[in-house]
Amino acid sequence: MRVFLTAAMLAAAPALAQERLLDPSAPDSASHTARVVLNYLAAGDLQRASALSNAPRQRLALLRAYLDSVGEEKFKLVFGQLLAPESRLVAEVALGPRRLLIWELGQAGNPLTGQYYIEVNGQFLMDDVPSRERAQLARVLQRFRPAPN
Repeated sequence: MRVFLTAAMLAAAPALAQERLLDPSAPDSASHTARVVLNYLAAGDLQRASALSNAPRQRLALLRAYLDSVGEEKFKLVFGQLLAPESRLVAEVALGPRRLLIWELGQAGNPLTGQYYIEVNGQFLMDDVPSRERAQLARVLQRFRPAPN
């Protein structure tokens, strides 16, 4: 899978006209905020996670609805998966102040998953407000995913 991801990133690079591929370990990466958010979610702390959104009330309502539908144990497990040692952040794509973080889950058969962030006043927040740029980043995520068999 790792060889495929490298090939996919190289293939996607020419299509990244306005987007920039960034190093997720760089100090100015959104990955630091993402890990904080994921730790809150894996602990079931919806309030603190939602506070790190550009639409905190909507994020909190969405998280509560998901928690209610799957239960607390499954909720924590789902978000904890991204923090597991076998999962890794494979790419960060920037489009202006917006960022797409692309994660490879350590479990076989799972597609890549993405998280969206936006830089506001020097701080990254989850990007929960629909926009043309966020939709463009969603298309970037699709380019990174393997084609169905």
